[in-house]
Amino acid sequence: MDDETLKKYAYVSISSYRSKVVKAMEDDVKTPIKLSKDSGIKKNHISKVLRELKESGVAECINEEAKRGRLYRLTDVGEEIVKHINIDEE
Repeated sequence: MDDETLKKYAYVSISSYRSKVVKAMEDDVKTPIKLSKDSGIKKNHISKVLRELKESGVAECINEEAKRGRLYRLTDVGEEIVKHINIDEE
C-alpha cells in the first residue's frame, strides 16, 4: 500500500463502525438499509459513516441524485483497504 492508502486504512481501522461498513461493502453495491443489516449498525449511524467514507475517498455513491435507495460501493482505494481489515481484531 502507498502512503495515502495507508493513511486512509488507519482512518477506517480506528473506527469499528467504519471498519464494519467497509467490510459489509466488500463484494457488492448496497443501500444504506442493507449495509445496516449486514454490519449490525443501527440505521441512524449509517449515513454519518457513509458520509465519512465518501469524504475520505474510500466509498462512493453511484446515484447521488436519488432521494431514496442510494447505492454505495467501495472505490479502488476502498477495495485495497478492505483486504486488510480484520473485524475479529476488535
